[in-house]
Parts: sequence; C-alpha cells; structure tokens
Amino acid sequence: MNLKLMQFNVKNLSLLLVIIAISASMTIAYELNRIKQINAFNLAVSTGKNPQTDKQSFEAKYSTAYWLAKNERFKESTLLYSQLTQKGTASQRAAVQHNIGNMFFLKALQVSGGNDSKIRDEVEYLLMQAHSSYKQALKQDNSNWGTRRNMDRVITLLPENPTPGVGDSDSPGLIMGNIPNGLP
Repeated sequence: MNLKLMQFNVKNLSLLLVIIAISASMTIAYELNRIKQINAFNLAVSTGKNPQTDKQSFEAKYSTAYWLAKNERFKESTLLYSQLTQKGTASQRAAVQHNIGNMFFLKALQVSGGNDSKIRDEVEYLLMQAHSSYKQALKQDNSNWGTRRNMDRVITLLPENPTPGVGDSDSPGLIMGNIPNGLP
C-alpha cells in the first residue's frame, strides 16, 4: 500500500513540476516579448516616429511632444503637452510645464531683435507665458534647479515696467526689479 501512495505522490509531484515549468516558460516568453516592445518603443521615440505599442501612454505622448519641440514644431508640441498637464505624477507634470516654458522662452529668443513695438510686445508676451509655465512647474516640483535657473533668466529679460494687460504683469508681486519672487 505504501508503494502505491508513493507512486501517486510522485505522479502528482511530476505533474506539478511540469505545470510550473510550462507557466515559467510562458512568463519568460511574455517578458522577452515585452522587452522587445520596449526596445522598439525607445527606438521609435528617439527617432521621432510614432511607437507601435503603448501609443496612449504618458511616455509616448511626452516623447513625441518633446521631439516636436526639439524640431521647432511648437504648436503641435504644445497641443500634446497640454493633454499631459493633468496626467502623471507631480514631477511628470512639472517636466511638462518646464518644457512648455522652454518652448515659449526659445520662441521669444528667436523673435527678439529690433525696436519695433509689435515685436517687443510679442517677446514680452512669450516671456510672460514662459514665466507662467515655469511658475507652474515649480508649484508641482520645486526641486528642479533647471526650472529655477530658466525662470530667473526670463525674469531678467522682462521689462521693469511691463505692459499692462500682458499675462500676469498686472499683479505687482511677480516682477520686482528682476528679483525672482519665492526663490532662494
């Protein structure tokens, strides 16, 4: 009788080990496929192409928007970034606001030059938008020194007497002699 019980247990143990081996093989195959997808995703976003997987993920939209901004397609990039301002973690939202600020700042630097009042107003508007985006980024994540540095640069470029009605220029606490408010 003991021999029969032992065979039954050996059969069950063998079956259990086969099931474990099959499930481990399936898990390994899934993980290898996922690694292949991640590599394809990284390659696609690094070259500015749309990824084939994870199309609706935060990372896919962020990297596409970043690539568009890097290639000076600011309108399309701003549209994608604006979709991300309410998604993700606080540091991700701060990165989105930081990049929006960078786009406005770069555009202001490109437009600047000349004493034409129309150009001056456009540059001031773009700088105020950059300031506002950097301010939002710092509200989300105050630890980014790059955002602080860029905000300080924007503040130094803003006129001491801003044009009334342009951005946040009506609130007197934002611009005081080129000293960043709330920053060390």
